[in-house]
Amino acid sequence: MRAVDHINVDVDRLDPCYEFYRGTLGLELLRAPEEFQGDHAMFRAGETVVTLAETGRAENWDEVGIDHPLDKAHVAFETGREGYERLVADLDGQFPKQGPYDWGEFEGFYFLDPDGTLLEVVTYDPPTVDRTLLTHDDV
Repeated sequence: MRAVDHINVDVDRLDPCYEFYRGTLGLELLRAPEEFQGDHAMFRAGETVVTLAETGRAENWDEVGIDHPLDKAHVAFETGREGYERLVADLDGQFPKQGPYDWGEFEGFYFLDPDGTLLEVVTYDPPTVDRTLLTHDDV
């Protein structure tokens, strides 16, 4: 395998998820919902395409249903330190043990999209904020 070509994410409500992935995450829009025959939206994150598909089969996790982010599969996005810190500030407090985590080579932070899909943002850039990071031992 050379790369992950695309990822499809099931959502129950396309509109708020579309705004979240476009606005909050800042993914590059490839095809807007009106360009599809079904309820979809397509974005690019680096070389990978991320498609939202309104299927009614979203995970719908929330702060009550998640004990720890490693309990569930997720999609991780890489960004620079500035974007990482913005997302940590904007999305902190959704559930216990969101992070940030010290994963050795990178720092990671978990969060939920509007339909409860677990996502992670990571950065390989050096820290600019002095804080205690969770580790794998905190799982």
